[in-house]
Amino acid sequence: MRKFRSETASPYNIPRPPFRRLRIYSIDPSLAHSLETIEIREARIELPWESSPDDEKHDGPAPGPRGEYLDIIDYDPSTDAFYKPVDLNDPYLLAQDGLAPSDGNPQFHQQMVYAVAMRTIRNFEVALGRRALWAPRRWVDESGAYREEYVSQLRIYPHALREANAYYSPEKKALLFGYFQAAPTDVTDHLPGGVVFTCLSHDVVAHETAHALLDGMHRRLTEPSNPDVLAFHEAFADVVALFQHFSLPDVVRHQISKTRGDLKADNLLAKLAREFGRAIGRTDALRSAIGKTPDPAMIDRVTEPHERGAILVAAVFDAFLAIYNRRTADLFRLATHGSGMLPEGAIHPDLVSRLSTEAAKAAQHVLTICIRALDYLPPVDVTFGDYLRALITADFDLVPNDSLGYRVAFMEAFRRRGIYPRDVRTLSEESLIWEGSNLTSNIENPQIILGSDVKLQMQNWNLSGLRQDIYHKLKEAREEAHTIIERTRHYKERLIKGLDFERKFEVHSIRPVRRSGPDGQLLLDMVVEITQRTPGFLDLPLGQCQKDLQSNQGPDFWFRGGCTLIVDLETGKLRYCIYKDINSERRYDRQRAFVDGMSAAPSLSETYFGITGYRERDEVFAFVHRIRGEENKCD
Repeated sequence: MRKFRSETASPYNIPRPPFRRLRIYSIDPSLAHSLETIEIREARIELPWESSPDDEKHDGPAPGPRGEYLDIIDYDPSTDAFYKPVDLNDPYLLAQDGLAPSDGNPQFHQQMVYAVAMRTIRNFEVALGRRALWAPRRWVDESGAYREEYVSQLRIYPHALREANAYYSPEKKALLFGYFQAAPTDVTDHLPGGVVFTCLSHDVVAHETAHALLDGMHRRLTEPSNPDVLAFHEAFADVVALFQHFSLPDVVRHQISKTRGDLKADNLLAKLAREFGRAIGRTDALRSAIGKTPDPAMIDRVTEPHERGAILVAAVFDAFLAIYNRRTADLFRLATHGSGMLPEGAIHPDLVSRLSTEAAKAAQHVLTICIRALDYLPPVDVTFGDYLRALITADFDLVPNDSLGYRVAFMEAFRRRGIYPRDVRTLSEESLIWEGSNLTSNIENPQIILGSDVKLQMQNWNLSGLRQDIYHKLKEAREEAHTIIERTRHYKERLIKGLDFERKFEVHSIRPVRRSGPDGQLLLDMVVEITQRTPGFLDLPLGQCQKDLQSNQGPDFWFRGGCTLIVDLETGKLRYCIYKDINSERRYDRQRAFVDGMSAAPSLSETYFGITGYRERDEVFAFVHRIRGEENKCD
């Protein structure tokens, strides 16, 4: 029987769309006005469709944009003015995927930072299988007790600084982007005296968002206890920005066509924040180790965080190139009839398309591996070698059969750059995987089943749970875990690696892990980070330092130790204990030398600690980025 309109559902009663599309600059604006790259000047990216932070029934972020994760506040201190916030729910903007890219439109600047930051957040959530949380706001109350407060939104200020800088502020829980007049070395690249907005660089926005996400997971990584710590923060943020760019199809296709499939050649994707780098007077990109002949001795000479971090970025990019070449070897054999030499001229569009697909797929795999490895790091004093072990272990957990040689590519690339873990004898896969454990909880005594007792707090952590509820449940889980470990000698004996139970300890964080492998296997784990600290003095060895200080005493630095426990949520089995020993005299001596400015990193230690001692900095990234800019001016 034929149905009339009155008998059917309303044509307007349709479900909320899962995504919205927004336009961004896919390359830095100065390159967008070149004939060579104008066809790829903009990209349209898909983002999850957010509800209003004020009313869940209202579709889309509030004007700003202001959503569940981000609050864009466009205040310019130099002019003491607020720019009108963009409303992404305007029907005209919805119809055309947001505002068109524009250097001079502040509303597009707001759209740009929102879109790129949300895309970065989404990549983290998909890789880790959980919702992203920002670092809580912490303070000491009148009684001297530490307190913390949930932070729902990361604030982003597109025009916060009138200087050549952009950074994440751990104190403000905000991203601050600068703008400045260009002073290029080549006037053909940029208008002399023209204004450069760092908020319009995809790579700069992704880089700073990655800093904030990493701080939400590992807040101790802002404490430079060795030359690698801040360099790792910078390098990891660069890796996210670089490989996230590879998922923009038109840009990848353009560069594959230009380089004839050889990504070792000079290409835009390997150069981060190109406009930012050129506008401040440098002739190359902001990070430039990629493409240089590997020098394994360089890591012993370089201490500045960006330059040292560039070594790690180059190692990861080398691994990506090896993976890409392996994935595309058959395509080149077919295209060259087995000779391996492509004919002169442009390559066939079909080959460009296939190579682009493989490049994007390999880049996404590498990005996911790099993000997942964060859960396999020790909680303090991280080194590049620790990160290599985390990469190998995280990938092995999900893909035991490395048929495509991903792990071999990482091991070889790191070895060629001189990156080695301190505590392994060989760079074999078996040696690099973190040491496992045969510890299984005794189900007859539920008081010691850490995995089972905390499991209830994990059940709502997924990609759809309310983030504030998740935060409070995990805070309760930390308190529960602390009680179990504090009161149960059985656990103390089993967690002795890295910890000294005669000292106070903190359950630093608890995070669930939900991951699915290529064969459909599901990994359900819990990451528990436990940390301790002891006062350190430049003139005393570890054995002579008091475990507790008098109220009028202050250490020269804090020496931290602890462990990361990876517990199977199904069985309660402790699978890994990744630790930095609080009683390690060798590690204490290395940190003491670093703080004293006598290690291999004197410039960094003097920059942050001075000659007389160490104190924590709330705005460490502002210092790192600004100091780097001052060094460039002196070159």
